[in-house]
Amino acid sequence: MSEEEYYNKVQILKKMAYHYYVLDEPIATDEQYDKLYHQVLAFETLNPSLIESTSPTQRVGSTPLASFEKNAHLQRMWSLEDVFDDEGLSEWLERIYKVYPKASFTCSPKFDGASLNLLYSQGKLVSATTRGDGIVGELVTQNARTIQSIPLEIDFKGEIEIRGEVVIAKDDFEAINKERLEAGQSLFANPRNAAAGSLRQLDSKITAKRKLRFMPWGIGEGLNEFASFYEAMQAVSGFGFSPVPFLSLCNNKEAIEHTYNALLSARNDYVIMLDGMVIMLDSIAMQRQLGWTIKAPRFACAYKFPAVEKSAKILDVSLQVGRTGIITPVAELSPVEIEGAMISRATLHNFSEIERKNILLYDEVIVIRSGDVIPKIIKPLLAFRDGSQKPIPKPTHCPVCGEELLVEEIFIKCQNLSCEARVIESIIHFASKKALNIDGLGEKIVIQLYDKQLVRNIKDIYTLRIEDLLGLEGWQHKRAHNLIQAIQNTIGVELWRFINALGIEHIGEGASKKLARKFGLGVFELSIQDILNTDGFGAEMAASLLEFNQANTALIKQLLSIIKPCVQSISLNTNHIFYDKSIVLTGTLSQARENIIALLESKGARISSSVSKKTDFVIYGEKAGSKLEKAQSLGITTLNEQEFLSLLQEE
Repeated sequence: MSEEEYYNKVQILKKMAYHYYVLDEPIATDEQYDKLYHQVLAFETLNPSLIESTSPTQRVGSTPLASFEKNAHLQRMWSLEDVFDDEGLSEWLERIYKVYPKASFTCSPKFDGASLNLLYSQGKLVSATTRGDGIVGELVTQNARTIQSIPLEIDFKGEIEIRGEVVIAKDDFEAINKERLEAGQSLFANPRNAAAGSLRQLDSKITAKRKLRFMPWGIGEGLNEFASFYEAMQAVSGFGFSPVPFLSLCNNKEAIEHTYNALLSARNDYVIMLDGMVIMLDSIAMQRQLGWTIKAPRFACAYKFPAVEKSAKILDVSLQVGRTGIITPVAELSPVEIEGAMISRATLHNFSEIERKNILLYDEVIVIRSGDVIPKIIKPLLAFRDGSQKPIPKPTHCPVCGEELLVEEIFIKCQNLSCEARVIESIIHFASKKALNIDGLGEKIVIQLYDKQLVRNIKDIYTLRIEDLLGLEGWQHKRAHNLIQAIQNTIGVELWRFINALGIEHIGEGASKKLARKFGLGVFELSIQDILNTDGFGAEMAASLLEFNQANTALIKQLLSIIKPCVQSISLNTNHIFYDKSIVLTGTLSQARENIIALLESKGARISSSVSKKTDFVIYGEKAGSKLEKAQSLGITTLNEQEFLSLLQEE
C-alpha cells in the first residue's frame, strides 16, 4: 500500500466511523469496517513515522496513568440556575424581558452525564478537562481520544473550547452492568455514574471499551466568534460533533413551552438520559451585557423535568450519624428502579418530618428522585395500609457510640465528638480550608489514618510522627514531613478558625469571627444569656453552642492546650462610618469578596446577604442586579467601589 492509498483509506475509515458513531447512520457493514481498519493498522505498524494522528486506530488507549493532572479552563464552566415550574420560568423570562423585550432563546436538552471541556488549537484536540470546580478540572485527554464522537481535528483556526456531556446510552449501560455482574464486579448505580467512572479511568484502554458518547451543549473560549448561540451550536455540529437533538430557536414563552413539552414526552424513549432543558439567551452580545452572578450566568437557566415518582414499601428504618452528630432516619425500601437507578434507600430527613407526614413502618410510600437529588419519600399511600404498620420510634441513644442523644425540636443529635461515626468527618472538616487549612490532610488520608488506628479523635493528629506515616502505603519521607509540618503550623492559629474547625452546628465562619472578637477564649464558658446577647445569635445557635461546649469540655480543653489559638485584639474606631453598620455587597467587584469583607469587618461592620429596611449601605460593582434596585427603592445609601474605598480610609 502506498502512502497516498493509506491516507485515502484513513479518510474513508473516518467517514465510516463518523456515520456509525456520530450520526447513527452506518454506511458500511461491521465486516467492511473491520477489514479496512486492519488494512490501515497493518500499514501503520510497518510505517510508524507515517501514522496520521487522526486515524481511528489512534483511539485505542495508551499507557495507564498514575494519576490525573489538574488543568484550568480558559473560560469558567458555570453552573446553571434551576427552574422547576411554569411560575419559575415566567419569573426568569421576566428578568430577561425587562432588559431585552424582544429577546429570542436557544433551547436544547440537558443531558445527564459527566461534563467535559475540549480545547482545540489550530484545529487540533490539545486537551480534555473535566468540569471540576468550574475553574480547574482533571486532565483526561488520553481517555477523551478514545471516544469516537469526539473529533481529533476540526476546521477552526485559533483556540476554541467545545463543551458537552459524556454519556452512556441506556441500553449500553444495561450491557455494561450485565458484564460487571457476570465478572463479580460492583454495579454502576445509573448511566451518569457509569459515564463519569468510565471517563476517569487511569487506564484509557478501559475507557475505550465503554461505549461513551460526547453530546455538545456549549462553547467556552471562542464563543465571541459567533453572534448567535443557535448558530454556534449548528457550527459545532459542522465541526464533526453529534448534532444537538431537539435544538430550537424560540421567540417567546409559548415556543419555549412547546419545545419543553416535546422533549418531556420523548424523555422515556430517548436513548440517553435527559433531566431537563437548557434555555439560553440567543444573542452572544446580550449574554455578555447581562453577565453573571457569583454562581451562574444571568442569561441561561435549566428548566428541570418533574421528579420521577415510584412507590415502594418501607421494610426498616436505619439511623445515620453525620459529622455534626445529626441523626438522620433512612428508610430501607423494597428495591425500585427510578430513572435507570435501582433505589433501595431514601432519606426521611428527621423524626418531625416522619410525624408530620404520618409515615409508618411497613407503609407503601411515594419515592422521588430528580437528577442528582438524593431519593426521598414524599408521602405514604394510606389506601395500602393493612394493619401491619407500626410507628417509627425515636432513638434515645446513639446507634454508634451508645451515648445519650440530645433531642431538639426538630433535630436529634449525638454531641460526642469522639463518636466513631463522627470522627472521620470531624477531622476532615477540622483540616479543611476554611477551618485550620491543613494541607495534605484530605478525606482519603484521614480514612487511611483512621483505618490504621493512628487517629481516633481530632487531638490524635497532633501525636502523629513521621515514622507512623512512613509505615503506610504510598508514603515517603518528604510527604510525611510536609504533613507533620502542616499540622504543626496550625499551632497559634486565629481563634475564629479554631472555633469554625470544631464544626459546631449552626456556627459557621461569620459566627465564629463574632464569637472570637467578642469573647476570646471565654467563648467555651458562656451562658445561654451571654450568647443570646450577641448580635445575630438566636435561640437555636445559642442552644447548639452551649450543648456542644458541655458535651466536649474535656476535648476542647485538650485542644486549646495543644493549639493555643491566637486571640486577635482589634481596637475598633467606633466613630468610623461603617462601624456597627449592616452592609450588603452585590455585583462584580475588582477585589475578591473575602478581602472586602475582611476590610469591612476590621472597621466593625456587619455583613448581610440580603437587603432590608435594616440595611445601612449597599456596595455595588459591575452588573449589580436586584439587590441594588431594591436598595434604591428603599432609599438605602448605595456606594460604588471607588466611593466605598474612599470612605473606608476615613477615620
